Amino acid sequence: MTASTANDQRFREFKMPDVGEGLTEAEILKWYVAVGDTVSDGQVVCEVETAKAAVELPIPFDGVVHELRFGEGVTVDVGTAIISVDTRPGEGPAAAAAPAEPVAAPAAEPEPEPQGRQAVLVGYGAAPSSTKRRARKAQPAAAGAPVQQHMAAAIQAEMNGHAAPAAPAPVPAAPAAPASPAEPVGRPLAKPPVRKLAKDLGVDLATVVPTGTDGIVTREDVHAAVAARTAPAPVAEEPAAPAAPAPSVAAVPAAPADLAARETRIPVKGVRKATAQAMVASAFTAPHVTEFVTVDVTRTMKLVQQLKTDPDMAGLRVNPLLLVAKALLVAIKRNPDVNASWDEANQEIVRKDYVNLGIAAATPRGLIVPNIKDAGAKTLPQLSAALGELISTAREGRTSPADMSGGTVTITNVGVFGVDTGTPILNPGESAILAFGAVKLQPWVHKGKVKPRQVTTLALSFDHRLVDGELGSKVLADVAAVLEHPKRLITWG
Repeated sequence: MTASTANDQRFREFKMPDVGEGLTEAEILKWYVAVGDTVSDGQVVCEVETAKAAVELPIPFDGVVHELRFGEGVTVDVGTAIISVDTRPGEGPAAAAAPAEPVAAPAAEPEPEPQGRQAVLVGYGAAPSSTKRRARKAQPAAAGAPVQQHMAAAIQAEMNGHAAPAAPAPVPAAPAAPASPAEPVGRPLAKPPVRKLAKDLGVDLATVVPTGTDGIVTREDVHAAVAARTAPAPVAEEPAAPAAPAPSVAAVPAAPADLAARETRIPVKGVRKATAQAMVASAFTAPHVTEFVTVDVTRTMKLVQQLKTDPDMAGLRVNPLLLVAKALLVAIKRNPDVNASWDEANQEIVRKDYVNLGIAAATPRGLIVPNIKDAGAKTLPQLSAALGELISTAREGRTSPADMSGGTVTITNVGVFGVDTGTPILNPGESAILAFGAVKLQPWVHKGKVKPRQVTTLALSFDHRLVDGELGSKVLADVAAVLEHPKRLITWG
């Protein structure tokens, strides 16, 4: 036996199973084990979420966890190995199955090698001898230009018999080239009294706009400069005011980025993804019809209070939804054709002689619709117990895929949110869904007089391919009649 064959038999993989009916993927919600933990046959190692529910997965063999192939939050295809287990941990050569650690060791070997070498960046080379650069001649030449000009002027003056003493004048003109304004070049024209006035007032004549003849600065120009110097405060604040809107204009393009920072993106997967796909398929496949009825349920609400104190209902969940469910079951018994499905492949209507009653439940993972199997055959206490267990299991996230398959008719209780009613969408494969609205105290004509009564609105959506308007109306009317006069639970049941 080769070493690889021994390892194959020693390390066993647990693959993502199909925990539902034809599911193709599941998301790993939580690992209950870590690498090095000992596991036994039947022990739950992780929790996964399928398109139908959250399910805990037990491992089918003993050993020590060798590797977790995927992290939490990762969606894995059915049939993909998610965990590897060492089934013979005491044999020692387990290290051979985990060569990843020794392989990383050689990475430290290059450390002593770079002695005496300099790191070289890509595209650059080490060139110590070329680090010095020769100074350009243009710079000293430019610096000595005034001296050369002065010497040339002196020679010229000597040759001309000192006839050109003004020649040195250009020498002081050269320093005027610097950016700082110098008096020798471009000196403002002004009379001595005006210059003294400007000096006393602290005015730079170079900044004064001359208005005199031939560009001479006058006394009025100096005083105007003084006035302009004191006025700038309010003048400068004038443009500052329009400058204020500038930040607001700049803030406009920043708004989208700010809005994006205040948005949260939620991946659509698991139950939410399956629900979205199912609702779209249902809405655009089955022709929906919805009918509404408003009914006085005062007697039903009184019966609920009486049942809460009944010894036979002790410890059970008793609420209006229980009696609505029982009323719908009675209506289906009186109109069995509504409990059916449409077989597109065979172009047949499949009538069911059993009622798997679905109850829409809102959970943190999304809306799910588990159903009570064969609900029509249950007594009121049995129906109450099944309904309570169904809701509790759904809220705890422990509903199994089997509990959500095979439904025939559904109830959605929108009244718990204070909503009067709605137009519910059919669950795929079902023929009808009943929306139960909020029960409110309203003025109602009762026995010829207007009195405050407990009133609710019911909405029934049905598949018009197999349920016509007459049948749908009869079902809805029967549910309303039972809720208005709950004694019909006995006479019709």
